[in-house]
Amino acid sequence: MDMERAIAVTAFLLVLLLASSQQPADAGVRRRPPTLARHYASLLRRHQQQQRGEASAAAAGGGAAAAVVPSPAVQYETRYYTQRLDHFNAAPGSAATFQQRYLVNGTFWRGATAPIFLYAGNEGDVELFTNNTGLMWEAAPRFGALLVFVEHRYYGESMPFGGARAAAFRDADAKGYLTVTQALADYAALVLSLKANLSAPAAPVVLFGGSYGGMLAAWMRLKYPHIVMGAVASSAPILSFYGLVDPYAFYDRMTHDFKNESQHCYHVLRKSWHVLDAALATSEGSARLKRTFKMCNGSGVVDIPSLLESAVVYAAMTDYPTPSGFLTPLPAYPVREMCRAIDRSGSGSGGGGTDDDDDTLYRVRAAMEVYYNHTGAAACFRGEEDDDPYGMYDGWDWQACTEMVLMTYGLSNDSVLQPPWTFNLTDVLDSCRNDTGVPPRPFWLETQFGGFDIENVLRKSASNIIFFNGLRDPWSTGGVLKSISDSIIALVEPKGSHHVDLRFSSDEDPDWLKQVRAKETRIIARWLKQYYSDEGIAA
Repeated sequence: MDMERAIAVTAFLLVLLLASSQQPADAGVRRRPPTLARHYASLLRRHQQQQRGEASAAAAGGGAAAAVVPSPAVQYETRYYTQRLDHFNAAPGSAATFQQRYLVNGTFWRGATAPIFLYAGNEGDVELFTNNTGLMWEAAPRFGALLVFVEHRYYGESMPFGGARAAAFRDADAKGYLTVTQALADYAALVLSLKANLSAPAAPVVLFGGSYGGMLAAWMRLKYPHIVMGAVASSAPILSFYGLVDPYAFYDRMTHDFKNESQHCYHVLRKSWHVLDAALATSEGSARLKRTFKMCNGSGVVDIPSLLESAVVYAAMTDYPTPSGFLTPLPAYPVREMCRAIDRSGSGSGGGGTDDDDDTLYRVRAAMEVYYNHTGAAACFRGEEDDDPYGMYDGWDWQACTEMVLMTYGLSNDSVLQPPWTFNLTDVLDSCRNDTGVPPRPFWLETQFGGFDIENVLRKSASNIIFFNGLRDPWSTGGVLKSISDSIIALVEPKGSHHVDLRFSSDEDPDWLKQVRAKETRIIARWLKQYYSDEGIAA
Protein backbone atom coordinates (compact mmCIF):
# COMPACT_ATOMS: atom_id res chain seq x y z
CA MET A 1 0.00 0.00 0.00
CA ASP A 2 1.54 3.37 -1.02
CA MET A 3 1.80 6.38 1.21
CA GLU A 4 -0.88 8.45 -0.52
CA ARG A 5 -3.49 5.73 -0.21
CA ALA A 6 -2.58 5.07 3.42
CA ILE A 7 -3.19 8.69 4.39
CA ALA A 8 -6.35 8.98 2.32
CA VAL A 9 -8.16 6.05 3.90
CA THR A 10 -10.10 7.38 6.90
CA ALA A 11 -11.50 4.06 8.05
CA PHE A 12 -9.51 1.18 9.39
CA LEU A 13 -6.90 0.17 6.84
CA LEU A 14 -7.06 -3.17 5.07
CA VAL A 15 -3.42 -3.75 5.84
CA LEU A 16 -2.85 -5.30 9.26
CA LEU A 17 0.10 -3.15 10.24
CA LEU A 18 0.99 0.17 8.67
CA ALA A 19 4.10 2.08 9.58
CA SER A 20 3.41 4.29 12.57
CA SER A 21 6.08 6.74 11.49
CA GLN A 22 4.10 7.53 8.34
CA GLN A 23 0.82 8.40 10.06
CA PRO A 24 0.05 11.85 11.42
CA ALA A 25 -1.29 11.87 14.95
CA ASP A 26 -4.84 12.68 13.85
CA ALA A 27 -5.08 10.27 10.92
CA GLY A 28 -7.55 7.90 12.62
CA VAL A 29 -7.19 4.36 13.86
CA ARG A 30 -4.14 2.64 12.42
CA ARG A 31 -4.29 -1.11 12.73
CA ARG A 32 -6.46 -4.15 13.24
CA PRO A 33 -5.75 -6.48 16.15
CA PRO A 34 -2.81 -8.58 14.91
CA THR A 35 -3.37 -12.29 14.35
CA LEU A 36 -0.97 -15.00 13.27
CA ALA A 37 -3.36 -16.32 10.63
CA ARG A 38 -3.57 -12.97 8.89
CA HIS A 39 0.18 -12.41 8.92
CA TYR A 40 0.62 -15.96 7.67
CA ALA A 41 -1.51 -15.12 4.64
CA SER A 42 0.81 -12.28 3.68
CA LEU A 43 3.92 -14.40 4.06
CA LEU A 44 2.35 -17.36 2.27
CA ARG A 45 1.40 -15.15 -0.63
CA ARG A 46 4.96 -13.85 -0.80
CA HIS A 47 6.27 -17.41 -0.91
CA GLN A 48 3.83 -18.46 -3.63
CA GLN A 49 4.74 -15.42 -5.69
CA GLN A 50 8.36 -16.48 -5.49
CA GLN A 51 7.44 -20.01 -6.57
CA ARG A 52 5.66 -18.58 -9.61
CA GLY A 53 8.80 -16.76 -10.56
CA GLU A 54 7.61 -13.26 -9.74
CA ALA A 55 10.73 -12.75 -7.66
CA SER A 56 14.26 -13.57 -8.61
CA ALA A 57 15.45 -17.13 -8.29
CA ALA A 58 17.76 -16.10 -5.49
CA ALA A 59 14.82 -14.72 -3.50
CA ALA A 60 12.70 -17.83 -3.87
CA GLY A 61 13.73 -19.24 -0.51
CA GLY A 62 12.89 -16.16 1.52
CA GLY A 63 9.17 -16.65 2.08
CA ALA A 64 7.18 -18.91 4.34
CA ALA A 65 8.31 -22.21 2.87
CA ALA A 66 8.79 -23.94 6.18
CA ALA A 67 5.35 -22.84 7.32
CA VAL A 68 3.49 -24.72 4.60
CA VAL A 69 5.12 -28.11 5.15
CA PRO A 70 3.01 -30.14 7.61
CA SER A 71 4.40 -32.63 10.08
CA PRO A 72 4.43 -36.22 8.77
CA ALA A 73 2.09 -37.02 11.66
CA VAL A 74 -0.64 -34.85 10.16
CA GLN A 75 -2.95 -37.06 8.12
CA TYR A 76 -6.67 -36.44 7.77
CA GLU A 77 -9.83 -36.94 5.75
CA THR A 78 -11.66 -33.85 4.51
CA ARG A 79 -15.40 -33.81 5.10
CA TYR A 80 -18.24 -31.30 4.77
CA TYR A 81 -21.25 -30.69 6.96
CA THR A 82 -24.41 -29.01 5.70
CA GLN A 83 -24.61 -26.16 8.17
CA ARG A 84 -27.53 -23.83 8.82
CA LEU A 85 -26.84 -20.19 7.96
CA ASP A 86 -28.75 -18.69 10.89
CA HIS A 87 -29.25 -20.65 14.10
CA PHE A 88 -31.24 -17.96 15.89
CA ASN A 89 -33.97 -16.80 13.51
CA ALA A 90 -37.12 -18.51 12.26
CA ALA A 91 -37.49 -16.33 9.17
CA PRO A 92 -37.56 -18.32 5.89
CA GLY A 93 -34.13 -17.11 4.79
CA SER A 94 -32.58 -18.46 7.97
CA ALA A 95 -33.01 -22.00 6.77
CA ALA A 96 -30.39 -21.46 4.05
CA THR A 97 -27.33 -23.69 4.39
CA PHE A 98 -23.67 -23.81 3.45
CA GLN A 99 -20.96 -26.44 3.39
CA GLN A 100 -18.73 -26.28 6.44
CA ARG A 101 -15.39 -28.05 6.08
CA TYR A 102 -13.90 -30.19 8.81
CA LEU A 103 -10.90 -32.51 8.93
CA VAL A 104 -10.92 -35.88 10.68
CA ASN A 105 -8.31 -38.41 11.79
CA GLY A 106 -9.65 -41.62 13.33
CA THR A 107 -6.35 -43.52 13.50
CA PHE A 108 -6.22 -43.52 17.28
CA TRP A 109 -9.92 -43.62 18.14
CA ARG A 110 -10.92 -46.48 20.41
CA GLY A 111 -14.63 -46.39 19.79
CA ALA A 112 -17.95 -45.03 20.94
CA THR A 113 -16.98 -43.91 24.44
CA ALA A 114 -13.45 -42.73 23.63
CA PRO A 115 -12.90 -38.96 23.59
CA ILE A 116 -13.21 -36.60 20.67
CA PHE A 117 -10.54 -33.90 20.53
CA LEU A 118 -12.06 -30.98 18.65
CA TYR A 119 -10.17 -27.91 17.41
CA ALA A 120 -12.25 -24.71 17.33
CA GLY A 121 -11.17 -23.22 14.03
CA ASN A 122 -10.37 -19.55 14.09
CA GLU A 123 -9.66 -16.75 11.63
CA GLY A 124 -8.17 -18.68 8.73
CA ASP A 125 -7.98 -21.83 6.67
CA VAL A 126 -8.48 -24.78 9.01
CA GLU A 127 -5.48 -26.59 7.55
CA LEU A 128 -3.18 -23.92 8.99
CA PHE A 129 -4.25 -24.83 12.52
CA THR A 130 -4.39 -28.56 11.81
CA ASN A 131 -0.74 -28.48 10.75
CA ASN A 132 0.37 -26.50 13.79
CA THR A 133 -1.59 -27.92 16.73
CA GLY A 134 0.83 -30.65 17.71
CA LEU A 135 -0.49 -31.09 21.24
CA MET A 136 -3.66 -32.70 19.90
CA TRP A 137 -1.80 -35.03 17.56
CA GLU A 138 0.66 -36.09 20.23
CA ALA A 139 -1.95 -36.60 22.96
CA ALA A 140 -4.46 -38.51 20.81
CA PRO A 141 -2.71 -41.94 20.97
CA ARG A 142 -2.59 -41.85 24.77
CA PHE A 143 -6.31 -41.11 25.09
CA GLY A 144 -7.50 -43.06 22.05
CA ALA A 145 -9.03 -39.84 20.76
CA LEU A 146 -10.72 -38.99 17.50
CA LEU A 147 -9.22 -35.79 16.06
CA VAL A 148 -11.55 -33.25 14.46
CA PHE A 149 -10.60 -29.78 13.17
CA VAL A 150 -13.57 -27.58 12.28
CA GLU A 151 -13.28 -24.59 9.98
CA HIS A 152 -14.83 -21.30 11.10
CA ARG A 153 -17.64 -19.97 8.90
CA TYR A 154 -16.49 -17.36 6.35
CA TYR A 155 -12.91 -18.69 6.31
CA GLY A 156 -11.11 -21.14 4.07
CA GLU A 157 -13.66 -23.14 2.08
CA SER A 158 -16.53 -22.64 4.53
CA MET A 159 -18.26 -19.82 2.67
CA PRO A 160 -22.01 -19.20 2.87
CA PHE A 161 -24.03 -18.07 -0.13
CA GLY A 162 -22.88 -20.66 -2.60
CA GLY A 163 -19.32 -21.12 -1.43
CA ALA A 164 -17.93 -18.03 -3.17
CA ARG A 165 -16.04 -15.50 -1.07
CA ALA A 166 -17.28 -12.62 -3.23
CA ALA A 167 -20.88 -13.53 -2.45
CA ALA A 168 -20.21 -14.12 1.25
CA PHE A 169 -18.64 -10.67 1.62
CA ARG A 170 -20.69 -8.73 -0.90
CA ASP A 171 -22.38 -6.46 1.66
CA ALA A 172 -23.26 -6.07 5.33
CA ASP A 173 -26.39 -8.19 4.93
CA ALA A 174 -24.29 -11.14 3.80
CA LYS A 175 -21.49 -10.57 6.30
CA GLY A 176 -23.95 -10.15 9.15
CA TYR A 177 -23.99 -13.91 9.76
CA LEU A 178 -20.31 -13.81 10.71
CA THR A 179 -20.56 -13.67 14.49
CA VAL A 180 -19.11 -15.51 17.46
CA THR A 181 -22.48 -16.88 18.55
CA GLN A 182 -23.22 -18.25 15.08
CA ALA A 183 -19.77 -19.87 14.93
CA LEU A 184 -20.22 -21.55 18.31
CA ALA A 185 -23.65 -22.80 17.28
CA ASP A 186 -22.04 -24.23 14.14
CA TYR A 187 -19.63 -26.23 16.27
CA ALA A 188 -22.39 -27.43 18.56
CA ALA A 189 -24.57 -28.60 15.67
CA LEU A 190 -21.67 -30.30 13.90
CA VAL A 191 -20.54 -32.13 17.05
CA LEU A 192 -24.01 -33.51 17.76
CA SER A 193 -24.39 -34.64 14.15
CA LEU A 194 -20.94 -36.24 14.15
CA LYS A 195 -21.60 -38.14 17.38
CA ALA A 196 -24.95 -39.34 16.05
CA ASN A 197 -23.37 -40.59 12.82
CA LEU A 198 -20.66 -42.38 14.82
CA SER A 199 -23.23 -43.89 17.21
CA ALA A 200 -21.16 -42.35 19.98
CA PRO A 201 -23.58 -40.21 22.03
CA ALA A 202 -21.53 -40.69 25.20
CA ALA A 203 -18.14 -39.77 23.69
CA PRO A 204 -16.71 -36.88 25.74
CA VAL A 205 -15.61 -33.85 23.73
CA VAL A 206 -12.51 -31.85 24.69
CA LEU A 207 -12.16 -28.58 22.81
CA PHE A 208 -8.80 -27.03 21.90
CA GLY A 209 -8.07 -23.56 20.54
CA GLY A 210 -5.35 -20.96 20.34
CA SER A 211 -5.68 -17.16 20.26
CA TYR A 212 -9.15 -16.35 18.87
CA GLY A 213 -9.70 -20.11 18.72
CA GLY A 214 -8.81 -20.25 22.41
CA MET A 215 -11.45 -17.61 23.11
CA LEU A 216 -13.97 -19.71 21.21
CA ALA A 217 -12.96 -22.81 23.17
CA ALA A 218 -13.50 -21.10 26.52
CA TRP A 219 -16.77 -19.48 25.43
CA MET A 220 -18.13 -22.74 24.04
CA ARG A 221 -17.47 -24.50 27.33
CA LEU A 222 -19.49 -21.72 28.98
CA LYS A 223 -22.28 -21.74 26.39
CA TYR A 224 -22.56 -25.45 25.60
CA PRO A 225 -21.34 -27.39 28.68
CA HIS A 226 -23.65 -30.28 27.77
CA ILE A 227 -21.81 -30.72 24.47
CA VAL A 228 -18.20 -29.92 25.42
CA MET A 229 -16.89 -31.38 28.70
CA GLY A 230 -13.61 -29.44 28.78
CA ALA A 231 -11.58 -26.81 26.94
CA VAL A 232 -7.90 -25.98 26.48
CA ALA A 233 -7.88 -22.24 25.80
CA SER A 234 -4.34 -21.27 24.87
CA SER A 235 -3.36 -17.59 24.67
CA ALA A 236 -7.05 -16.68 24.76
CA PRO A 237 -7.39 -12.93 25.45
CA ILE A 238 -11.00 -13.06 26.64
CA LEU A 239 -10.37 -9.91 28.71
CA SER A 240 -9.01 -7.78 25.84
CA PHE A 241 -12.14 -5.67 25.59
CA TYR A 242 -12.92 -2.11 26.55
CA GLY A 243 -13.16 -1.61 30.29
CA LEU A 244 -11.34 -4.88 31.01
CA VAL A 245 -7.80 -4.16 29.81
CA ASP A 246 -5.53 -1.17 29.44
CA PRO A 247 -5.63 -0.29 25.70
CA TYR A 248 -1.89 0.40 25.85
CA ALA A 249 -1.03 -2.93 27.46
CA PHE A 250 -0.55 -4.95 24.26
CA TYR A 251 2.22 -2.77 22.85
CA ASP A 252 3.64 -2.03 26.28
CA ARG A 253 4.22 -5.76 26.77
CA MET A 254 5.80 -6.02 23.34
CA THR A 255 8.01 -3.04 24.22
CA HIS A 256 9.07 -4.77 27.42
CA ASP A 257 10.13 -7.84 25.42
CA PHE A 258 12.61 -5.80 23.39
CA LYS A 259 13.70 -3.54 26.22
CA ASN A 260 14.33 -6.57 28.43
CA GLU A 261 16.67 -8.04 25.82
CA SER A 262 18.68 -4.87 25.23
CA GLN A 263 18.23 -1.23 26.11
CA HIS A 264 20.36 -0.31 23.10
CA CYS A 265 18.16 -2.42 20.80
CA TYR A 266 15.06 -0.73 22.20
CA HIS A 267 16.46 2.76 21.66
CA VAL A 268 17.59 1.97 18.09
CA LEU A 269 14.12 0.71 17.18
CA ARG A 270 12.43 3.72 18.79
CA LYS A 271 14.69 6.05 16.83
CA SER A 272 14.25 4.13 13.57
CA TRP A 273 10.69 5.34 12.91
CA HIS A 274 11.81 8.97 12.87
CA VAL A 275 14.84 8.13 10.73
CA LEU A 276 12.72 6.20 8.22
CA ASP A 277 10.07 8.90 8.13
CA ALA A 278 12.66 11.61 7.50
CA ALA A 279 14.38 9.57 4.80
CA LEU A 280 11.13 8.83 2.97
CA ALA A 281 10.32 12.55 2.92
CA THR A 282 13.17 13.40 0.54
CA SER A 283 14.56 11.99 -2.69
CA GLU A 284 18.04 11.86 -1.17
CA GLY A 285 16.75 9.93 1.83
CA SER A 286 14.83 7.51 -0.36
CA ALA A 287 17.97 6.89 -2.37
CA ARG A 288 19.83 6.14 0.86
CA LEU A 289 17.13 3.65 1.83
CA LYS A 290 17.39 2.04 -1.58
CA ARG A 291 21.12 1.56 -1.12
CA THR A 292 20.72 0.13 2.38
CA PHE A 293 17.65 -2.07 1.85
CA LYS A 294 17.45 -4.14 -1.30
CA MET A 295 13.77 -4.33 -2.21
CA CYS A 296 12.38 -6.92 -4.61
CA ASN A 297 10.91 -5.93 -7.94
CA GLY A 298 7.41 -4.60 -7.36
CA SER A 299 8.25 -3.39 -3.86
CA GLY A 300 9.69 -0.06 -2.83
CA VAL A 301 11.36 1.69 0.06
CA VAL A 302 7.94 2.98 1.18
CA ASP A 303 7.26 -0.62 2.31
CA ILE A 304 10.16 -0.65 4.79
CA PRO A 305 8.40 0.80 7.85
CA SER A 306 5.49 -1.61 7.47
CA LEU A 307 7.86 -4.56 7.12
CA LEU A 308 9.83 -3.50 10.17
CA GLU A 309 6.72 -3.03 12.29
CA SER A 310 5.39 -6.44 11.30
CA ALA A 311 8.71 -8.02 12.20
CA VAL A 312 8.74 -6.33 15.62
CA VAL A 313 5.14 -7.26 16.45
CA TYR A 314 5.19 -10.85 15.22
CA ALA A 315 8.62 -11.63 16.62
CA ALA A 316 7.17 -10.76 20.03
CA MET A 317 4.11 -12.95 19.46
CA THR A 318 6.15 -15.91 18.16
CA ASP A 319 9.10 -15.57 20.52
CA TYR A 320 9.32 -19.36 20.72
CA PRO A 321 12.17 -21.08 22.58
CA THR A 322 13.02 -23.30 19.59
CA PRO A 323 13.38 -22.62 15.86
CA SER A 324 9.98 -22.41 14.16
CA GLY A 325 8.43 -22.19 10.74
CA PHE A 326 4.82 -21.32 11.63
CA LEU A 327 4.92 -17.91 9.97
CA THR A 328 8.35 -17.85 8.38
CA PRO A 329 11.62 -19.63 9.22
CA LEU A 330 12.72 -18.12 12.53
CA PRO A 331 15.46 -18.86 15.04
CA ALA A 332 14.76 -19.64 18.68
CA TYR A 333 13.79 -16.50 20.60
CA PRO A 334 13.63 -14.20 17.54
CA VAL A 335 13.31 -11.06 19.72
CA ARG A 336 16.67 -11.87 21.28
CA GLU A 337 18.21 -12.57 17.88
CA MET A 338 16.85 -9.35 16.36
CA CYS A 339 18.33 -7.39 19.25
CA ARG A 340 21.64 -9.18 18.91
CA ALA A 341 21.69 -8.26 15.23
CA ILE A 342 20.96 -4.63 16.07
CA ASP A 343 23.59 -4.51 18.79
CA ARG A 344 26.41 -5.97 16.72
CA SER A 345 25.63 -4.25 13.41
CA GLY A 346 26.38 -0.76 12.21
CA SER A 347 27.38 1.27 9.22
CA GLY A 348 31.01 0.37 9.68
CA SER A 349 32.24 -3.09 8.68
CA GLY A 350 31.88 -5.42 11.61
CA GLY A 351 29.64 -2.98 13.50
CA GLY A 352 30.68 -0.14 15.73
CA GLY A 353 29.44 2.57 13.42
CA THR A 354 28.69 6.06 14.70
CA ASP A 355 25.31 6.79 16.22
CA ASP A 356 23.89 8.53 13.16
CA ASP A 357 21.01 7.87 10.82
CA ASP A 358 22.98 5.59 8.53
CA ASP A 359 24.05 3.52 11.50
CA THR A 360 20.41 3.18 12.61
CA LEU A 361 19.36 2.05 9.14
CA TYR A 362 22.05 -0.63 8.95
CA ARG A 363 21.06 -1.95 12.37
CA VAL A 364 17.38 -2.03 11.43
CA ARG A 365 18.17 -3.89 8.23
CA ALA A 366 20.08 -6.48 10.25
CA ALA A 367 17.02 -7.01 12.47
CA MET A 368 14.78 -7.42 9.44
CA GLU A 369 17.21 -9.98 8.01
CA VAL A 370 16.67 -12.11 11.13
CA TYR A 371 12.90 -12.08 10.66
CA TYR A 372 12.54 -12.23 6.88
CA ASN A 373 15.74 -14.00 5.87
CA HIS A 374 16.84 -16.30 8.67
CA THR A 375 17.77 -18.97 6.12
CA GLY A 376 19.96 -16.53 4.18
CA ALA A 377 18.34 -17.53 0.90
CA ALA A 378 16.46 -14.30 0.10
CA ALA A 379 18.21 -11.70 -2.04
CA CYS A 380 15.69 -8.92 -1.39
CA PHE A 381 12.85 -7.72 0.82
CA ARG A 382 9.32 -8.02 -0.54
CA GLY A 383 6.66 -5.58 0.60
CA GLU A 384 3.55 -6.79 2.40
CA GLU A 385 0.39 -7.38 0.41
CA ASP A 386 -2.87 -5.58 1.03
CA ASP A 387 -5.23 -7.77 -0.95
CA ASP A 388 -7.10 -10.77 0.46
CA PRO A 389 -6.12 -13.84 -1.58
CA TYR A 390 -6.97 -16.44 1.10
CA GLY A 391 -10.21 -15.12 2.54
CA MET A 392 -8.68 -14.17 5.90
CA TYR A 393 -8.55 -10.38 5.85
CA ASP A 394 -12.19 -9.72 4.98
CA GLY A 395 -13.49 -11.95 7.74
CA TRP A 396 -11.23 -10.67 10.50
CA ASP A 397 -11.67 -7.03 9.48
CA TRP A 398 -15.43 -7.48 9.80
CA GLN A 399 -15.21 -9.27 13.14
CA ALA A 400 -12.70 -6.80 14.56
CA CYS A 401 -15.07 -3.94 13.74
CA THR A 402 -18.41 -5.43 14.78
CA GLU A 403 -18.01 -7.39 18.03
CA MET A 404 -14.35 -8.50 18.37
CA VAL A 405 -13.31 -4.92 19.15
CA LEU A 406 -10.09 -5.84 20.91
CA MET A 407 -8.14 -3.17 22.74
CA THR A 408 -4.76 -3.11 20.97
CA TYR A 409 -4.66 0.44 19.69
CA GLY A 410 -2.83 2.65 22.16
CA LEU A 411 0.88 3.45 21.91
CA SER A 412 2.40 4.97 25.05
CA ASN A 413 5.21 7.50 25.03
CA ASP A 414 7.71 4.74 25.83
CA SER A 415 6.51 2.32 23.14
CA VAL A 416 9.07 0.70 20.88
CA LEU A 417 6.73 1.72 18.04
CA GLN A 418 6.61 5.45 17.43
CA PRO A 419 5.14 8.03 17.43
CA PRO A 420 2.83 7.63 20.44
CA TRP A 421 -0.82 6.97 19.65
CA THR A 422 -3.45 8.19 22.08
CA PHE A 423 -6.29 5.71 22.44
CA ASN A 424 -9.79 7.04 21.89
CA LEU A 425 -12.70 4.59 21.84
CA THR A 426 -14.91 7.03 19.95
CA ASP A 427 -12.35 7.17 17.14
CA VAL A 428 -12.19 3.37 17.03
CA LEU A 429 -15.97 2.99 16.86
CA ASP A 430 -16.39 5.78 14.32
CA SER A 431 -13.76 4.22 12.07
CA CYS A 432 -15.47 0.86 12.35
CA ARG A 433 -18.87 2.32 11.56
CA ASN A 434 -17.44 4.04 8.50
CA ASP A 435 -15.71 0.85 7.42
CA THR A 436 -18.58 -1.63 7.86
CA GLY A 437 -21.67 0.53 7.62
CA VAL A 438 -23.08 -0.98 10.81
CA PRO A 439 -22.85 0.10 14.46
CA PRO A 440 -20.09 -1.74 16.37
CA ARG A 441 -21.08 -3.72 19.46
CA PRO A 442 -17.98 -3.37 21.64
CA PHE A 443 -19.69 -4.62 24.82
CA TRP A 444 -21.73 -7.49 23.39
CA LEU A 445 -19.26 -10.30 24.06
CA GLU A 446 -18.81 -9.11 27.64
CA THR A 447 -22.60 -9.25 27.95
CA GLN A 448 -22.86 -12.64 26.28
CA PHE A 449 -20.09 -14.47 28.12
CA GLY A 450 -19.14 -12.31 31.06
CA GLY A 451 -16.09 -10.15 31.47
CA PHE A 452 -16.30 -7.80 34.39
CA ASP A 453 -15.47 -9.71 37.56
CA ILE A 454 -14.43 -12.68 35.42
CA GLU A 455 -13.28 -14.58 38.49
CA ASN A 456 -16.80 -14.59 39.90
CA VAL A 457 -18.33 -15.40 36.50
CA LEU A 458 -16.10 -18.41 35.91
CA ARG A 459 -16.37 -19.69 39.47
CA LYS A 460 -20.17 -19.70 39.32
CA SER A 461 -20.74 -20.63 35.69
CA ALA A 462 -17.89 -22.80 34.44
CA SER A 463 -15.59 -25.73 35.01
CA ASN A 464 -12.95 -27.73 33.15
CA ILE A 465 -11.07 -24.94 31.37
CA ILE A 466 -7.30 -24.58 31.05
CA PHE A 467 -6.06 -21.07 30.31
CA PHE A 468 -2.44 -21.07 29.14
CA ASN A 469 -0.59 -17.77 28.76
CA GLY A 470 3.05 -17.02 28.06
CA LEU A 471 4.11 -13.66 29.41
CA ARG A 472 6.36 -12.88 26.40
CA ASP A 473 3.15 -12.81 24.37
CA PRO A 474 1.53 -9.35 24.16
CA TRP A 475 -1.88 -11.03 24.10
CA SER A 476 -1.30 -12.35 27.63
CA THR A 477 -2.26 -8.87 28.85
CA GLY A 478 -5.88 -9.86 28.16
CA GLY A 479 -5.64 -13.42 29.43
CA VAL A 480 -6.84 -15.19 32.57
CA LEU A 481 -3.66 -15.32 34.66
CA LYS A 482 -4.95 -16.74 37.92
CA SER A 483 -6.60 -20.08 38.63
CA ILE A 484 -10.23 -19.68 39.63
CA SER A 485 -11.02 -23.14 41.02
CA ASP A 486 -9.75 -26.71 40.97
CA SER A 487 -11.00 -27.06 37.40
CA ILE A 488 -10.57 -23.50 36.05
CA ILE A 489 -6.80 -23.55 35.88
CA ALA A 490 -4.42 -20.84 34.70
CA LEU A 491 -1.00 -22.01 33.54
CA VAL A 492 1.26 -18.96 33.28
CA GLU A 493 4.79 -19.21 31.95
CA PRO A 494 7.07 -16.15 32.10
CA LYS A 495 9.15 -17.41 29.16
CA GLY A 496 6.18 -18.51 27.06
CA SER A 497 4.82 -16.98 23.85
CA HIS A 498 1.67 -17.14 21.74
CA HIS A 499 0.05 -20.60 22.19
CA VAL A 500 3.50 -22.21 22.32
CA ASP A 501 1.98 -25.11 24.29
CA LEU A 502 -0.06 -26.19 21.25
CA ARG A 503 2.96 -26.53 18.98
CA PHE A 504 4.53 -29.88 18.11
CA SER A 505 7.10 -30.92 20.68
CA SER A 506 10.80 -30.92 19.96
CA ASP A 507 13.88 -32.45 21.52
CA GLU A 508 15.07 -28.88 21.99
CA ASP A 509 12.06 -27.84 24.08
CA PRO A 510 13.04 -26.33 27.44
CA ASP A 511 11.95 -28.09 30.62
CA TRP A 512 9.32 -25.47 31.44
CA LEU A 513 7.53 -26.13 28.15
CA LYS A 514 7.63 -29.89 28.65
CA GLN A 515 6.16 -29.37 32.11
CA VAL A 516 3.33 -27.18 30.77
CA ARG A 517 2.28 -29.83 28.27
CA ALA A 518 2.57 -32.56 30.89
CA LYS A 519 0.31 -30.58 33.23
CA GLU A 520 -2.25 -30.05 30.49
CA THR A 521 -2.26 -33.74 29.68
CA ARG A 522 -2.70 -34.70 33.34
CA ILE A 523 -5.58 -32.24 33.74
CA ILE A 524 -7.35 -33.62 30.67
CA ALA A 525 -6.88 -37.14 32.03
CA ARG A 526 -8.46 -36.06 35.32
CA TRP A 527 -11.43 -34.52 33.51
CA LEU A 528 -11.99 -37.70 31.53
CA LYS A 529 -11.69 -39.90 34.60
CA GLN A 530 -14.32 -37.80 36.37
CA TYR A 531 -16.56 -37.84 33.30
CA TYR A 532 -16.47 -41.62 32.98
CA SER A 533 -17.12 -41.99 36.69
CA ASP A 534 -20.08 -39.62 36.60
CA GLU A 535 -21.54 -41.35 33.53
CA GLY A 536 -20.90 -44.86 34.81
CA ILE A 537 -18.73 -45.69 31.80
CA ALA A 538 -15.75 -48.01 32.01
CA ALA A 539 -12.74 -45.90 30.99
